[in-house]
Amino acid sequence: MEKGMKNGKKILIVDDDDFLLDLYAIKFKEAGFLVDIAKNGEEAIERVKQSSPDIMLLDVVMPKMDGFEVLRIMKEQNIVPHTHIVLLSNLGQKEDIDRGLKLGARDYIIKAQFTPSEVVAKVKSFL
Repeated sequence: MEKGMKNGKKILIVDDDDFLLDLYAIKFKEAGFLVDIAKNGEEAIERVKQSSPDIMLLDVVMPKMDGFEVLRIMKEQNIVPHTHIVLLSNLGQKEDIDRGLKLGARDYIIKAQFTPSEVVAKVKSFL
């Protein structure tokens, strides 16, 4: 886990897109977060168990295990119940948003509607 300087809050960013993963990691580090990353759902669950992040930014569409499945498993197994999970996806249908929130996500952010800086600001508002 790489360290930020200011607030010491831990965030796990989960996305299979290397460009977006790097972009969000940089933005959150600049905002003072301790940043950890995962590239798929299976890796995300292992990282959450290891590092107990304050917040997880979770992509929905990923190989191996999608974000909805990660949420379902975390809820069923009561994995780190105090971690705020924010879904970050290009899926913007009401059914997808409702499904994510029902599975326990704190919020659902549609990638195309927010800049990375706006995502950081929104995440900070949960802490």
